[in-house]
Amino acid sequence: MNNTLSIEVQDLTKRFGSFTAVDHISFSVREGEIFGFLGPNGAGKSTTIRMLCGILRPTAGKGIVGGFDISTHPDEVKTIIGYMSQKFTLYQDLTVGENIEFFGGIHRLSPALQQERKEWVLRMAGLVGRENSLTRELSGGWKQRLSLGCAILHRPRILFLDEPTASVDPASRRDFWDLIYDLSEQGTTAFVTSHYMDEVERCHRIAILYSGKIIALGSPRELKVRFTERENATLEEVFVSAVRGAGVP
Repeated sequence: MNNTLSIEVQDLTKRFGSFTAVDHISFSVREGEIFGFLGPNGAGKSTTIRMLCGILRPTAGKGIVGGFDISTHPDEVKTIIGYMSQKFTLYQDLTVGENIEFFGGIHRLSPALQQERKEWVLRMAGLVGRENSLTRELSGGWKQRLSLGCAILHRPRILFLDEPTASVDPASRRDFWDLIYDLSEQGTTAFVTSHYMDEVERCHRIAILYSGKIIALGSPRELKVRFTERENATLEEVFVSAVRGAGVP
């Protein structure tokens, strides 16, 4: 991880009619950093990710992802990022290999590069020898690994993971996070939303989002000391204290 910024956000806001989903949030993420967004359902986590991915246009504020403005250059943003959602988005009736090849085509990889990256994904995901298995026959953990592999097939500089381990068993979640750490060490920036406290604790830094606002930001250790004065506190305790400190009912 270095000091080069992958993501810069200033007063980012998204309103849907009279409802403010994301309310003037500001933060930055360094290259190679694993940055966690922690918050309950409806806090604005997914809306923030969709804006940063160039899918939703902000109502106000500014976001820079990989050097591109999300409002004026959303198409350029999409070429340098990878995205994995909580909902399984691969094709169940295709084989493992066919799914990888399909996404290689979407990213316009040359035949030679597509084969090279396909072999890499199979090794990374532990799916060597299962290229011809139907995707629907995979367990939840293997599907998750395949989804991650397809999301990083084109070697994106920045990876957005929106509740990526929802409904996955603890062992598979642990294996998944080992893969994220490997990618971080190789320089990939990971932006992760989650409501699993133990997962978010593995991030380098955390932003706690509540009712569309960032109410706390820092490393897990920094937040524990700031909000509880105990390094061995749980993130549940930090979350409760941060909400109370923000005056949220």
